[in-house]
Amino acid sequence: MKKLDWYIVKKFWGTFFFAIMIMAVIACVIDLTEKMDDFLEKKAPLMAVLMYFKNFIPHITALLFPLFIFIATIFFTSKLAYKSEIIAMLASGMSFQRFMRPYLIGGGALCALSLLANHWIVPAANKQRLAFEDKYVHNAVVTADRDVHLRLSKDLYVYMMSYDYQANIGYNFTAEKIQGTTLKEKLWAERASYDSTTKKWKLFTVRIRTNNGIKETLRFLQDTICDYGTFKPGDLEEDDAIKEALTTPQLNRYIAREKLRGTETLNFFYVEKHRRTAQPFAGLILTIIGACIASRKIRGGSGLHLAIGICISALYIMAMQFTNTFSTKAGLNPLLAVWIPNIIFGTLALYLYRRQIK
Repeated sequence: MKKLDWYIVKKFWGTFFFAIMIMAVIACVIDLTEKMDDFLEKKAPLMAVLMYFKNFIPHITALLFPLFIFIATIFFTSKLAYKSEIIAMLASGMSFQRFMRPYLIGGGALCALSLLANHWIVPAANKQRLAFEDKYVHNAVVTADRDVHLRLSKDLYVYMMSYDYQANIGYNFTAEKIQGTTLKEKLWAERASYDSTTKKWKLFTVRIRTNNGIKETLRFLQDTICDYGTFKPGDLEEDDAIKEALTTPQLNRYIAREKLRGTETLNFFYVEKHRRTAQPFAGLILTIIGACIASRKIRGGSGLHLAIGICISALYIMAMQFTNTFSTKAGLNPLLAVWIPNIIFGTLALYLYRRQIK
């Protein structure tokens, strides 16, 4: 790293962090305006609100991370080109490949920072942010989804017609033990209540039918206590937002558990998992594109460069949303869906880079 490299990297990082923090402040003001009535109505403490926005900033900055890398790259590189600094560098004998070195180093460092944040830091902040929103913004969930079927283990399946969270009572609960294609035992309870202290279920008006070959028995119980492991009332409700509050190791365990239970909407979680890795690399790709576009001094100056950058950013967002929707709604492979925009824009970056070398 020479002095010139550090000069470019400092310009790069300074422009990026300044731009994204300004956007984070604007986003916080807009979010506060939208939620002010909820904060006042539910009497949210001032310190809790401040902690909420402390956790909101990582969420919004991670969301805008690659786009602001792109805009920052175009903005400061266009300024360098407008002042003829890039012309002076290239005229001194520096090749365009050598000129791109600080961009790759700066973009690579931001990519590594984004990877760390996406997999661990942002989910931890989102966990606290979502907990605050559940308490002070969203209305409390009164009942769970109706007619929920879950697979708790290899042989155990449960069903609940409905669950009332306020009364802590579920209705028409069944638990079936199936080995292969044989129903070994079926438990039916008129009502079920979860004890959060013992983490067990209390069942009322119970019938248990057991099959042992050709022998069948039927028992009636007034009430009984059953242990179904980690199964709790919250599992009866699908909450897509939970994926944002899980670190990647936790998300992997959650996906494995829900896959065992037969959940059909796992593509949402696979997309989130792969997005955390693909998004930082998108920032590096957009850095190369931005440097190639803005390194030429053209008529129209920084304004034209920024206009081109905003158009490319819009195209990237459209491509990302299109492929993600295709994955969650039409069954496109989540890994492919997340990386398609990177492949397309990576090809564009390679084309622009080779064109600049020539």
